Amino acid sequence: MSQKLLAGIKVLDLTNVLSGPFSTLHLALLGAEVIKVENPKGGDLARCLGILPELNKRLMGTSFIAQNCNKKSITLNTKSAEGKAIFLRMVKDADVVVENFRPGVMDRLGIGYGVLSAINPKLIYCAISGFGQTGPDALKPAYDQIIQGLSGEMAVNGDERLNPLRTGFPVCDTVGGLNAAFAVMAALFHRERTGEGQFIDIALLDSIMPLMGWVAANLLIGKQQPTLMGNDNFTAAPSGTFKTLDGHINIAANKQEQWEAVCDVLDLPELKADPRFQERDTRKKNRKLLTPLLEAKLATKSTAIWVGELNAKDVPSGEILSLEQALHQPQMNHREVLKKVPLDGFGEIEVFGLTARFEKTPGTVETPPPALGEHNAEVYSGLGISGIEQAELKARGVI
Repeated sequence: MSQKLLAGIKVLDLTNVLSGPFSTLHLALLGAEVIKVENPKGGDLARCLGILPELNKRLMGTSFIAQNCNKKSITLNTKSAEGKAIFLRMVKDADVVVENFRPGVMDRLGIGYGVLSAINPKLIYCAISGFGQTGPDALKPAYDQIIQGLSGEMAVNGDERLNPLRTGFPVCDTVGGLNAAFAVMAALFHRERTGEGQFIDIALLDSIMPLMGWVAANLLIGKQQPTLMGNDNFTAAPSGTFKTLDGHINIAANKQEQWEAVCDVLDLPELKADPRFQERDTRKKNRKLLTPLLEAKLATKSTAIWVGELNAKDVPSGEILSLEQALHQPQMNHREVLKKVPLDGFGEIEVFGLTARFEKTPGTVETPPPALGEHNAEVYSGLGISGIEQAELKARGVI
């Protein structure tokens, strides 16, 4: 059996819905013991979010399933004195705590970083929020949609007909989760060298902004405002989406030799010498004149044929797949991006595994998402709390 990269690392996961669970999912896929600490009354909100009502009623909604494989679940009311005391006991031998409450919530509960680090100085505490722990907007409510708007991300999408335009999935939540996972891994590395734990402050707004690096650099350095270009790529021409006989094709001729190869494949040699298109910058300025000339030729063959011919000449091109086609295309199957796990009472389901391929410490999906409180007996017995005591705690609403 291969070694697990984070074997022996215990993570207490107090997160809900997406950014936090997406972060701890990656730690769990790498072999950490991730224990979801959930409210006894319903647990993670994502448990009832999804398109299948029968799974929502079972508190196993598709939104929850998507980011909670390989984790354990316990129920604990950290607002109660007894629940707080149990959590503090768990922190003594934990390596990481991750939460995505609004700033100040954990402190008001009496289990903020100051209290926890006094109990366990080696603890790495990662707080994920919309705007960060400090600043004029720190206490404002934030969902992915709000951050998409405030980051400028929606403003640079679409074209003159459709703008602003949100990204079709919660990009701010997911990149915030990735940023948090990256930060926790870096802090674990630092702790290996120094023995020090530390506090990590992750903001969704901070996390998404650097993803717009080229667009932002054009504005910050070149003083050029973003241009609404729809499916065109501002860095080159032809680079974007074009109509074919049976649909659309993506072509990215970003280099001069690639542009010339496009002309050869489409049998349009005269365009190479056309002063409107001969040089890169001139070609970009005249893309609206160029596109109809290319599409007239592209309309004579199917997308698949053009993709084959262009790729054969080292011109990056590809079909525009539906999500269903994308999930099951041969390359994804070869890479085993999707993993199959059994879900009790439902059958086999497909979920995403770890997409980083480690030679010596591969991570994989081993267990399906946990039922609410599925691991209460295991975790609480490990703390020395007997079955009788657990039953009493459950009766009082503590677990």
